Amino acid sequence: MTRREALALLPALLAAQDDQPTFKTEVKVVNVLATVRDKRGAFIRDLDKDDFSILENGRPQTIRYYSRETDLPLTLGLMIDTSMSQRRVMEAERAASYRFLDQVLREKKDQVFIMQFELSPILRQELTSSLRQLNESLMAVDTPSMNDLRSQTGGGTVLYDAVVKAANGIMKSRTGRKALILLTDGVDTGSEATITEAIETAQRADTLIYSILFSDEGYYGGFGEPNGRSVLMRMSRETGGGFFEVSKKQSLDQIYGLLQEELRSQYSIGYVSDQPVSISEFRKIQLTTRRKGLLVQTRGRYWAQR
Repeated sequence: MTRREALALLPALLAAQDDQPTFKTEVKVVNVLATVRDKRGAFIRDLDKDDFSILENGRPQTIRYYSRETDLPLTLGLMIDTSMSQRRVMEAERAASYRFLDQVLREKKDQVFIMQFELSPILRQELTSSLRQLNESLMAVDTPSMNDLRSQTGGGTVLYDAVVKAANGIMKSRTGRKALILLTDGVDTGSEATITEAIETAQRADTLIYSILFSDEGYYGGFGEPNGRSVLMRMSRETGGGFFEVSKKQSLDQIYGLLQEELRSQYSIGYVSDQPVSISEFRKIQLTTRRKGLLVQTRGRYWAQR
């Protein structure tokens, strides 16, 4: 075949190639973040991939990806309850939150946003790595004014709505390690979303929830916050985060110190499910270690997106 004949056949060959079906495959990796402690509560940081085993809906899975999360980027959402029940603890929250961010934030690597919630969720600071911007935004976080209260048309504290807004509006589009820090007494009196919807939205966004119960007991007449503790414990447990409570024995600064240590002591474990996703659904996860006497903290399920 001459060169001229070959060139003449080229359009036909390209057309035939276009008629061939194109097959695309997408490998969906399930990422699981976990912290491991011993019986005394000390973090265990020396585990290897072979020390873990994972089940999905009871079926053993092969761990393909593994790393210790001591230095990987982190996306944090600081969620501050600014309802009137928090008025007398607000200044302590602002000061401790700034000190926490000063210690944990690595500029140009980690990113943080700040959202307050009472009558509605308000994004005070979009994602940033600037400690200066975060400090300025924290100064603007405050309880509602009398004019705000007079013009109120909805319910009271919208904790669940705030979690939904943060998870859907910010965390869902992010990759890597993601966590919300809830600084609240755990009382929700006006959300459209339920606690189950808030939890499931965070799970779909692969976001951990760390809850810090900080309440002004005097605001509730000495009877304590109604159901706040159980609500926050559930949200943290079901998303794989942790629960803390400010008390006379444990200050907010001490809790932030523990939280910082936990965020730097995580393992990242990834696998590809042996069951292709035919319908979108939640699937159960069970992560354990082969070493005896260790406690694994992680989420119990993930959202398998078709």
